[in-house]
Amino acid sequence: MRSTRSCFARLVASAAIVTAIAAATAGCQTTQSSETTGSLALALAPTDRTDADWQHDIQVYGQKYRADPSNVEAALRYAQALRATRQSAQAVAILEELSMQNPHNKLVLGEYGRALADVGQYEQALTVFDRAHTPEQPDWRILSAQGAVLDQLGRHQDAQRHYLTALKIVPNEPSVLSNLGLSYALSKDLKDAEATLRLAVAQKSADPRVRQNLALVVGLEGRFGEAEQIARADLSPDQAAANVAYLRQMLAHKGPSR
Repeated sequence: MRSTRSCFARLVASAAIVTAIAAATAGCQTTQSSETTGSLALALAPTDRTDADWQHDIQVYGQKYRADPSNVEAALRYAQALRATRQSAQAVAILEELSMQNPHNKLVLGEYGRALADVGQYEQALTVFDRAHTPEQPDWRILSAQGAVLDQLGRHQDAQRHYLTALKIVPNEPSVLSNLGLSYALSKDLKDAEATLRLAVAQKSADPRVRQNLALVVGLEGRFGEAEQIARADLSPDQAAANVAYLRQMLAHKGPSR
């Protein structure tokens, strides 16, 4: 039973951090104000890309980075492509060096914090995130990423405070709502988790991961048929059924969630 609960916690926590960190990265791609990024105004590559696109970036920006490791744009794009292809340890090494060269560049620090979170260095990620924005100029993307890391550390109430602060800046932002909903699920508050995720799904800019998070929580509440129906909006019938079957198996020997 303890093993099943641990597996459940890892599943929900993993969903939370994947959504939050990915969304935070996507958000920074549209940040072009030097006021928020320090000395650099840079729009990173979009996230709706194929593996071939990321491999292309690794080749192009990797070559530029090796030719000039102080080239901030090349280093950031190279690191982002490495993270997207699950080479996060290499991205951390690049961004660590870049952050030492650019200690006040908020965009660099934000990317470095996300890469640290990718490899499970959560405490260090929080320290870096604290430098990536200020209370006077908070960045909702960083707040959301901080929340995801705090959820990984089991500090769910602290995480929820970060998400709620982010939502004051960007009301009804689906990526933040999604992570808040999953944080509620980690706190075993499935009622608020479902309500928050339904609000997230209702937003026009919600991506498929948000709907899958809702399907997860609905399944955790034992409404497997409804969970499968929600999942089918983005997955094949076989994939949706397999996901729900896995949830059933996980919960078969688990006590009540609340």
